[in-house]
Amino acid sequence: MTTASPDPTSPDYKTLLESTRAIPWKIDWRSMQFAYIGPQIEPLLGWTTDSWVSAQDWAERIHPEDRERVVNFCISQSKAGVDHEADYRALTRDGTYVWIRDVVHVLRDAAGEVEALVGFMFDISERKRTEEELITLQKKLEEFSFKDGLTGVANRRMFDSILEQEWGQARRTGQPLSAILLDIDYFKQYNDHYGHLQGDECLKRVARALSRAATRSRDFLARFGGEEFVFILPETPAQAAQKIAERCRDLIFKEQIAHASSPVSQILTISLGVGTHTPGHEDNAADFIETVDRRLYRAKQFGRNRIANGEG
Repeated sequence: MTTASPDPTSPDYKTLLESTRAIPWKIDWRSMQFAYIGPQIEPLLGWTTDSWVSAQDWAERIHPEDRERVVNFCISQSKAGVDHEADYRALTRDGTYVWIRDVVHVLRDAAGEVEALVGFMFDISERKRTEEELITLQKKLEEFSFKDGLTGVANRRMFDSILEQEWGQARRTGQPLSAILLDIDYFKQYNDHYGHLQGDECLKRVARALSRAATRSRDFLARFGGEEFVFILPETPAQAAQKIAERCRDLIFKEQIAHASSPVSQILTISLGVGTHTPGHEDNAADFIETVDRRLYRAKQFGRNRIANGEG
């Protein structure tokens, strides 16, 4: 035994529906004409009830970016006799948009054919605003989780992710991948002499200067840890990587950061290790970075304020 759905056009039911905030409506399937739409539609969207003549009026008042998706979905579900719901932006009379959730129930005749569609429109603008705020917050949290809190450049976690991504890309394309590891010379002595607050400012200045060393969008800079920074340079041969390393030294020199406790210079300097490799299937990214790190160690071992390089 089936129970007939309430008819929103009946006087008693209309009175009940019009006391709610939801907007009831009914469309005759064969004519695609509105048999009824609740008066709540006018305060929400500004369109009078008599302006909702056919399903075409409904479709034309859907945001252009949502229209094809929503109309096609609703038609296909209705033809199949399946109850459904859809979220979309509805045009108001003053030209703005309101987020709507349309909940649709399919009515059938005695023969089982689709006879009419009845449903409710709900204003979900506040919910959508909340969702968008949560998405924005989530993006910020994700951004913060991959950003070094002091210097503002990417952190070690982001470096690990980018290295894995670019290593795989270089392996697939057969293009060289370069890396530069650099270290601020005698940074412990800098902190001891100037204090940790000044040391933090120094790290920020160094990060800002290094950010100008590589100009391509895929060139990647991160704080590797402590006073160490690292560049990942996709599709970069050894000679080009060497030039970027030299640019790093020049940019730090131009900052003219005093370092009275440095044995190598009264101006802050850096040491750099540079490596370039075209990875094969048996190669390991961690081994590559370890090779570059050994070159950085060699630069420090042989007097600092210099670049140690060589292709991997």
